[in-house]
Amino acid sequence: MKALGTAATGMLAQQTQVDVIAHNIANANTTGFKAGRAAFQDLIYQTARREGALTGEDGAARPVALDIGLGVQATGVVRSATQGGLTATDNQLDLAIDGRGYFTVTRPDGSTGYTRDGAFNLSATGEIVSLNGDLLQPTMVVPDNATRVEVSPDGQVMAYVGTEVQPQVLGRIELATFVNEAGLKAVGDNLFLESAASGSAVPVEPGVNGAGVLRQGYLERSNVDVIKQITDLITAQRAYEMNSKVMTTADQMLQSANQIR
Repeated sequence: MKALGTAATGMLAQQTQVDVIAHNIANANTTGFKAGRAAFQDLIYQTARREGALTGEDGAARPVALDIGLGVQATGVVRSATQGGLTATDNQLDLAIDGRGYFTVTRPDGSTGYTRDGAFNLSATGEIVSLNGDLLQPTMVVPDNATRVEVSPDGQVMAYVGTEVQPQVLGRIELATFVNEAGLKAVGDNLFLESAASGSAVPVEPGVNGAGVLRQGYLERSNVDVIKQITDLITAQRAYEMNSKVMTTADQMLQSANQIR
């Protein structure tokens, strides 16, 4: 009887689904977080009788096959790239991407990371850094006596220094876009790494070639729909219970067969 093994794969699949949902709900308030969705596919089939096989001497053929599936397996977690809502803040270095694209940062080990989290601050030397201390690229240094920093929607960063009327241009923030955003490798700390599946990063100025524009003084909220996550959680729970019921029924059938004398 294959039902025991098949139901076990179903329970494992729903456990994976619950794990993904739990991660989404836990990050409902994480800046720039993108919700994931578990994807599944059926396992191989065992064919007891093939379609088209002759069923009689008159040449009649079987119209359908007798294929028994062996269950389900998880194939991946697909991230939603939908835009999260924007929340106004009091920090002039808080930046939100309104549209496609990722900020590029340099990690302490020298590797390049990508993030939608635009909660930036200044380092001890005046460089613009993330909350983890990763340097925003291209690197820009804000003067010690700067009274205000302005970031235009197209990424130009300007600082008003001392009593000067005209701002000093510090540089321009570039965004990175990818052919397959879902292929980026998540490593935690709101960071993603380039992978073979994502393709190479394409540097682009904000607002150009489909990239989003920057909104100074805003942060992008998580795109997690809590109501939908709770609905999916209930569905996964019921599916888990049904697979458990299948295992119980299969066990009872085997027990009945063993008691036949």
